[in-house]
Amino acid sequence: MSARSTASSTITFGLVAVPVRVFPATRESAGLSFHLLHAKDGVRLRQQLICPKDGEVVPRSDVLKGYEHAKGEYAIFTEKELKVLDQKASPGIEVTEFVDAASVAALHFDRTFYLGPDKGGDRAFALLVEALREEDLLAIGQYAARGKDYLVALRPYEGRLLMHQLFHADEVRPVAEVPAPESEPKPAELKLARELISHLRSDRFAPERYEDVVRKRIRALIDQKVAGGDLKAVEEGHPRAKVVDLMEALKASLAEKGKKKERPPERRRAPALRKAG
Repeated sequence: MSARSTASSTITFGLVAVPVRVFPATRESAGLSFHLLHAKDGVRLRQQLICPKDGEVVPRSDVLKGYEHAKGEYAIFTEKELKVLDQKASPGIEVTEFVDAASVAALHFDRTFYLGPDKGGDRAFALLVEALREEDLLAIGQYAARGKDYLVALRPYEGRLLMHQLFHADEVRPVAEVPAPESEPKPAELKLARELISHLRSDRFAPERYEDVVRKRIRALIDQKVAGGDLKAVEEGHPRAKVVDLMEALKASLAEKGKKKERPPERRRAPALRKAG
């Protein structure tokens, strides 16, 4: 099943215009949620808006939106005025510069979307993708939507583009707020750490190797409860490690990895051949 685009836009840089379609790149995990029920009869409860001044339940039709410009003072906006605030400043993605891909720290990335060519934009789209790939560049641009100006980075990815929404500078906390280590690693420690990393190193990141083990465990327990079973607390499988001696911990880790490598692989029986009937 082909993906469904959520919007159309145009990438512009210089006098070049590239019509594109925007697609969601990720989907949130189907989380396990619990509902609030009335203890008396087990009926699901509804949330209501209650005025703290008189205790009345306020229907949605009587709700207004206001901006608090001073303590307890609000500027009230009508639906028409809210639409004015939501008007897009630009319908397109205007590229303002190209930067080395490695120069954008990962902490600036927020959400990611796929971009594909729109009608009539195949050649220009392919050209932009290849130019970014060959030069290992990101295209930095801006566009406005839903009352906010978005800073974005365009990255080539398997013949398409990734559009990363970036945090603005004032949205990223300075790293100086976080204490840095006051000691430096010793050469012997660094050597052992490199050896351990080499044992754990993979050629590429393969997300399919990982699963949400916590969600899987909770799902199994819920199924057990639904089937009428009793829930029993399970001891956590990852106790917090207590590092006593860094060198000893590194040596022990390497020794454990060495043991795993020495173990011969399990022999599997060949499947029986079926006779032609």
